[in-house]
Amino acid sequence: MEQEWKYFLQQFELHLRLECLLSERSITAYLSDVKKFAQFLLPKSIAPLTVKSNHIHDFFCILHDLGIKATSQSRMLSGLRVFYKFLCLSNHLTKDPTKLIESPQLGRYLPSVLSVPEIEAMLQVIDHSTPIGIRNRAIVETLYGTGMRVSELVSLKLSHIYFEESFVRVIGKGNKERLIPIGAVALKYIKIYLQEVRSHMSIQSAHLDTLFLNRLGSSLSRVMIFLMVQSLARKANIHVKVGPHIFRHSFATHLIEGGANLRAIQEILGHSSITTTEIYTHLDRHYLKQTMQDYHPRSHLHDTK
Repeated sequence: MEQEWKYFLQQFELHLRLECLLSERSITAYLSDVKKFAQFLLPKSIAPLTVKSNHIHDFFCILHDLGIKATSQSRMLSGLRVFYKFLCLSNHLTKDPTKLIESPQLGRYLPSVLSVPEIEAMLQVIDHSTPIGIRNRAIVETLYGTGMRVSELVSLKLSHIYFEESFVRVIGKGNKERLIPIGAVALKYIKIYLQEVRSHMSIQSAHLDTLFLNRLGSSLSRVMIFLMVQSLARKANIHVKVGPHIFRHSFATHLIEGGANLRAIQEILGHSSITTTEIYTHLDRHYLKQTMQDYHPRSHLHDTK
């Protein structure tokens, strides 16, 4: 039991460091919060993947009885939320036990967003003379042109790209599928990658339908995507913390700034929670596609190179 907690804490630390790009202080704080929760559960022989909402509730009842301030409790709950969000993102869990736990509202975190010129600068430093460069251009265009999560990108299937309809089928959180529009520029570079790189590769049998592949003909890892994006940011002299998720934030922000309907953006991003399922309706696919074409800066082919 203790080894299981230790293993997932180690994986969580890698997630915070490589994917969330947090400071050492923030990483230490998150790990400390989850370790306190683990210490509470170990005598009860409860593993991280078998935690229920009532276990979390009992933990915070004890913190309350000990006189722990509400602000401290909220911070610790935030740490547990990030931990269980990671476990769901990594497909270790399909249900987040922290979902129904209430916490005082202390304000929202505003994610970093790249400007259109900054994204263009990152694209310009890609070496298009190499197979890896051609693949990386297609990856960045896909991330920014769809708003999909990096976990969705690495599992994206070739058979799920509908070129004529300009849609892509994505397997999201909880193994849920959704159809989202994909811009003309992203489709252009996917086609270039397929014709000039992927068609000449020796592909492992288990990955014949995987779209983006590594040199060995197998699927990419999330860490590989993170390192690639960080390298491009350094070369483009972008000094904010950059990871693949920043393209998702930028995608949504640029659509909103262009005047797109917020409900359409929520549908495209595939947000799923009690709140969103109640207040957001399923929108017509033609309307979603039209929203992308009207408001996303890379939905139409111009003189891109």
